[in-house]
Amino acid sequence: MTTRVYLIRHGATTLSAEDRFAGATDVELSEDGRRQAELLGERLAPEPIAALYASPMRRTVETAKLACVHKVALNLDPGLREIDHGRWEGLTRGEVETRYAQEYADWEQDPYTVAPEGGESGASVIARALPVLRRIVLGHRGQTVMVISHKATIRLLLCGVLGIDPRGYRDRFDQSPACLNALDFGDPVRARLTVFNDITHYAAAPSRPTGRLSRWFPA
Repeated sequence: MTTRVYLIRHGATTLSAEDRFAGATDVELSEDGRRQAELLGERLAPEPIAALYASPMRRTVETAKLACVHKVALNLDPGLREIDHGRWEGLTRGEVETRYAQEYADWEQDPYTVAPEGGESGASVIARALPVLRRIVLGHRGQTVMVISHKATIRLLLCGVLGIDPRGYRDRFDQSPACLNALDFGDPVRARLTVFNDITHYAAAPSRPTGRLSRWFPA
């Protein structure tokens, strides 16, 4: 019996529009972000959503309330929160490169094992987020569930469940604001990605990479 998980990134915020490191910074959605979440809610309204989970950050909680029109309780789990960038929080990529040149260079080379001072590595995020996803799947066998999380966390979760080298999570996966991903689980450890970074509820086509935050692709 297949369990479907709609894995959703929160809508746009002011800081995301400015391309700043803002993983642990607790910001609200922008007006664009609220509209994106509302449109996603309209899209998913016909779906048989049995449960709703979200990171406890304001932007994810607000997205969850706007995107889920079903009468289900909102379950908050800190394991779903965004990666913490430590002393880089609130800074642009250019500011980080100037102030912490070597630390940033090391992180660019391997963001999975390297972390900014006071922050988290990708490995730390997978260690706390993947068990949460497994518990959700085990608790809702054969059902459809919504999970609202964050850009880096979702990309790392996708690496974890699909068996992809997580060292390339920033270069190989993008996640647009309020995007929809669908994972179908045949069992708690085997998943098939059936929808990825879909924003057709508010845009005709996905955005193109512009070199923000990552030297290779958007972060």
